[in-house]
Amino acid sequence: MTAASIAEELGLWGIQCSDTTVRRVLFDWGFKQRVNWKMIATARHPDRDGQFKLIHIVRNCSDPERSPVISIDTKKKEPIGLFRNPGTYWGRTPVLVYDHDFRSLADGIAIPYAVYDLCANAGVYYLGTSYDTSEFAVNSVATWWADTGQFRYPNARKLCILADSGGSNGCRPRAWKYFLQHNLVNPFQIIVQVTHYPTGTSKWNPVDHRVHSEVSKNWAGVPLVDMETILNCIRSTTTASGLTVTAQLDEKVYQKGIRITDEQMAQLNIEHNKKYPKWNYTIKPQTKSRIIVPQMTK
Repeated sequence: MTAASIAEELGLWGIQCSDTTVRRVLFDWGFKQRVNWKMIATARHPDRDGQFKLIHIVRNCSDPERSPVISIDTKKKEPIGLFRNPGTYWGRTPVLVYDHDFRSLADGIAIPYAVYDLCANAGVYYLGTSYDTSEFAVNSVATWWADTGQFRYPNARKLCILADSGGSNGCRPRAWKYFLQHNLVNPFQIIVQVTHYPTGTSKWNPVDHRVHSEVSKNWAGVPLVDMETILNCIRSTTTASGLTVTAQLDEKVYQKGIRITDEQMAQLNIEHNKKYPKWNYTIKPQTKSRIIVPQMTK
């Protein structure tokens, strides 16, 4: 219902007023135009509260010098081209974009994967161009550790990772754990502790509300016409709290359908939490391991 329709309804009852007056009175009474809030959980896991207590311990009780904490997640895939980007921007004239968001019109796809360092309040995006796979997710984390993490935390013996329960870095994909072992843990000889947010609670993952949301605000209304535009929008994202964000392109073509066998899983040096094993596990370096190459499904 609009202010004009309310004013019209009041007129039928003999009360003459303008829609401007209706807006002013409603505002004085505490009314304002609102949107729906997605706050009611449709599915609540019985172990949800217990898992959040464990996440609190990981986030606040870890020694940042020896056990830094990062939050990871893939932002929504973005088609590259003259497509409408939600939001508004300051400009003299509007930018003309396609009247339909057909994928066939896109010049490619950008897959922004973010690694957010909670201690440093700094994020790094790795822009994939093929598929959002577990290998891509692990390689993003491994690249961050190789380029930044190991130098920022030279005394670190363990890396704590906060992740969602689904997606390429979810608690179910075997490939996620396999590549963590062989692409991150073994090469850098560092212990990795992974803690997943329960299903339906990804909005509490720090990277989501501290980094993804700020990037969305920064490029609101700006058509993502090419990779350079996306990279520039990400790199120019800052907040009053001191957030800094960088970005780089990952042009490697990742393959879907990688199957990790039971034998390969049995070789992992992984230890699951006794209380919540699905959401919490630690992967340690292997002293002696025979790496079996993953097979592609047909």
